[in-house]
Amino acid sequence: MEPYADQPYYVGYRPAEGPEIGLDPNGHARGLTGPVTYWHTDDIKAALAALIAAGAEEEQSVRDVGGGILTATVRDADGNVTGLYQGK
Repeated sequence: MEPYADQPYYVGYRPAEGPEIGLDPNGHARGLTGPVTYWHTDDIKAALAALIAAGAEEEQSVRDVGGGILTATVRDADGNVTGLYQGK
């Protein structure tokens, strides 16, 4: 399967069934050591605030990664990283 996005910051695949698969070629530079699940939200700032209020630590604040897509990540008490994205 060919990626639908192939950029220096992201390579994305959308299989006919199942979730989108995305690769961050620079994830290691941000301390990522494994896969990160990104959950879609219509309001990333509110979702990020809710996760922080529930005890998560902000790993990466909201940032525009291109194409109108916003992402953010948090780390839970066990060290697991969870991502959020808003956009397409």
